[in-house]
Amino acid sequence: MNILKATKRAIQSSGQINKLRAEGFIPAILYGGEKDNISLSLKKLNLIDIIKTETFMSKVVDLEIEGNSEKVIPRDVTYDPLSDEPIHIDFMRIVKGSKLILEIPVKFINHDKSPGLKKGGVLNTVRRKVELKCPAENIPDELVVDLDNTEIGSSLKISSVQLPDRVVPTITDRDFVIATVVAP
Repeated sequence: MNILKATKRAIQSSGQINKLRAEGFIPAILYGGEKDNISLSLKKLNLIDIIKTETFMSKVVDLEIEGNSEKVIPRDVTYDPLSDEPIHIDFMRIVKGSKLILEIPVKFINHDKSPGLKKGGVLNTVRRKVELKCPAENIPDELVVDLDNTEIGSSLKISSVQLPDRVVPTITDRDFVIATVVAP
């Protein structure tokens, strides 16, 4: 679990916020649950590598604010249109017992055990992420799709994925395809 340190900041003018960014901080907000919204700033250095990961928007983070720790999930990152640098982050408090809808990245394993891929077939990924409804206390980092024994023409559907306890796809009306093994 990642721990991010944040400091509270007074709501500031855009000039002060630009100065904050120039000093290497990213302004953020923490909202959700029964508590008040908190304006924060985080050191950009501590964040830059984490933001770039595919799992950042679906990973629970311990946000340490002046000695107090809260479990949060990133909900939105605003990027500068010119530099593509992150300039603002929204964090949502995780309230125990609540359910969240998140896009969870898909990871494929056992490429070497797929007869279809060994014969020159190609893995055609239909969904790189799957939208799931997860209990706040049970958010998977990734969905693992096993390619063991897949032949050319195989369709890997959501029903073939072992989902964690009480985690369900948001698409419930059909058994949708995540990937296929196709002829080269």
